[in-house]
Amino acid sequence: MINQNNTTEINISEGRAGEGDKKKILIFSTAYLPLVGGAEIAVKEITDRLSQYNFDLITARLKRNLPKEETMGSVRVYRVGFGFWGDKFLLIILGYFLAGKLQQKNSYSAIWAIMASYGGLTAVLFKKKYPKLPFLLTLQEGDNLDEVEAKTRVLGSLWRDIFKRADHVQCISNYLAVWAKKLGATNISVVPNGVDTLLFTEIKEDKNNNYNLVTTSRLVRKNGVDLIIKALPLLPDQVGLHIAGIGPEEANLKQLASRLNVSNRVIFHGFIPYKRLPQFLATGRAFIRPSRSEGLGNSFLEAMAVGLPVVGTLVGGIVDFLINNQTGFVVKEDSPEDVAQVVKYILEPSHKVEIETVVRKAREQVEAKYTWTKVTTDMTKIFNTIV
Repeated sequence: MINQNNTTEINISEGRAGEGDKKKILIFSTAYLPLVGGAEIAVKEITDRLSQYNFDLITARLKRNLPKEETMGSVRVYRVGFGFWGDKFLLIILGYFLAGKLQQKNSYSAIWAIMASYGGLTAVLFKKKYPKLPFLLTLQEGDNLDEVEAKTRVLGSLWRDIFKRADHVQCISNYLAVWAKKLGATNISVVPNGVDTLLFTEIKEDKNNNYNLVTTSRLVRKNGVDLIIKALPLLPDQVGLHIAGIGPEEANLKQLASRLNVSNRVIFHGFIPYKRLPQFLATGRAFIRPSRSEGLGNSFLEAMAVGLPVVGTLVGGIVDFLINNQTGFVVKEDSPEDVAQVVKYILEPSHKVEIETVVRKAREQVEAKYTWTKVTTDMTKIFNTIV
């Protein structure tokens, strides 16, 4: 139990039943389920399939209703902090001390940091204490990388040590691999996130009279939802936008729709649980997200899997899978006019055969390169190398 000054008390439970002689991995992540993002889903999907290891995970609590300790799938989750946004800062210290306590009990075979963020800082401090313990860093960053570097400059060499002290860096895109090398990482591999193709399965139906654009996006500036709203006045009145997601830009986006007199054409569905996303996507004619930055863009891959034509910009990791007129449709950055032009092309009945060809190639790409089975096979090789 840790109880120093105002720190959070955490009971460390006994080992899980049936652990046997499995090697143990300690994960550091700023956030974890049920707080949903691409990184959190990736950890769950991978750990559920890596049956030869046991996993513990230390994360920030962030919400008061989240338990301090629980088992989720194949992962024993330990949350530190008081249940508010500032827990991500406390994670660096509280997580470090908790990790030391857990290390004495479990003697981990490796540590795994998810992103070069607060969890990554906790991991690198722990690596400094246990330098012989293999350290895997996964990069999932989706924000503008120049802005990320600017925000972390105050941390100096400590933040860069996350890259330099990692024994292996797994990046979800080639874009992030270039960034990792720039910051001093030496052993780098690209293993993307995957798609559950049994959940996100192709739904074939006649959509000739469907004029709904759909997007699954955190409502933040980098995802470019404002550009879709600005494109609506340039499109026929029957074209609507359905948005799944929440975020700090929601109020601004609603005000923008009101100013442009398209409020009745923009429907905010709020948070939609992960398992209901395929149903939501299936209601659309096309998926669109004119991102300003993107680490990979799992939402695009999920839309491809259900059989939607996707529209996006060639920024960040999107270039790994989006080829114009082959696996999707490319729009210029920050251009509502280009968004409108491409949407009109997709909606044009005479282009049906071309659209169906693009949709088929995109689905084939997902099945060939982006299934969780393939991702787990590649991650197994990494773990077998470093452990």
